[in-house]
Amino acid sequence: MTDVTEPVTAAERPERPEHHVDAPLAPPSATTGLLEVFRRRYLLRLLIRREISARYQGSFLGLLWSYINPLTQFFIYYFVMGVLFQLHKNVPVFAIHMFCGIIIVHFFNETFNAGTRSIVRNKALVQKMALPREMFPVASMLVSGYHVVPQLVIMVIACVILGWTPTFAGAVALLLALLIIATVGTAMALLFSAANVYFRDVSNVGQILTNFVRFGVPMIYPYTMVQDRFGSAAEYYLYNPVACAVLLFQKAFWVGTTDDPAQTAAEHLPSDLWAYSVLALLVGVALLCFAQLVFSRLENKIPERL
Repeated sequence: MTDVTEPVTAAERPERPEHHVDAPLAPPSATTGLLEVFRRRYLLRLLIRREISARYQGSFLGLLWSYINPLTQFFIYYFVMGVLFQLHKNVPVFAIHMFCGIIIVHFFNETFNAGTRSIVRNKALVQKMALPREMFPVASMLVSGYHVVPQLVIMVIACVILGWTPTFAGAVALLLALLIIATVGTAMALLFSAANVYFRDVSNVGQILTNFVRFGVPMIYPYTMVQDRFGSAAEYYLYNPVACAVLLFQKAFWVGTTDDPAQTAAEHLPSDLWAYSVLALLVGVALLCFAQLVFSRLENKIPERL
């Protein structure tokens, strides 16, 4: 004999409490912006590790390329400018002077170029995941900063061998130089990464622009050459934030390796370098705010453009 369970009617079912959430509906990508990027630090760390591992995937030397690339540039520029053009006669400790510029220029160019391609290169993640799209240019900047560390190690070792000792002013100059490049490079990467989604030629334009950076900063020539050639108009040269960052880097390292650091700073660095450097940082912050505003206006159409 089988038991037959009678169906339970709606009236006999136990009442369940109803939960109502009084909140407006919002798309999953509504929380965007640079502040949201750093609030999601876990995703940012994953993206940085992914980009670093992808860059050296299948590479035999791996991270050693971070040492090899700047050293190769250094020897090429030193041979051409220092040996062939004899610039080392006009600039004391020309090798350190030039290497300071190479580190800053490499940091900016890598941030700018990699950041410009970052959204297109990660289009699968952009289309599938709800995350701040500013995260990709920011991750490119942090990866570029990660590659600056080995170059700084080489710089410190070389400077210590030449008798350099760290100073508080030099440490402030180093920090200010890195902040200027980080803000300006990230701002340019935000602007060009969004534009690159609409027009893929933008990445090639960015590479052309970075070619001018090497000659628009006092890297292979001293700042005194600009003063001698342009006179009072040389102050417009200092409106270039990357040039200010290079001069700050030279103040942090190169000046201390010369025989008379005080005389070298007075002769080869502008007297109002600190004022121009603070102005450069403020310009970088303003440019970053402007880039964030433009990026936020364009980012809603990025997935469909990809």
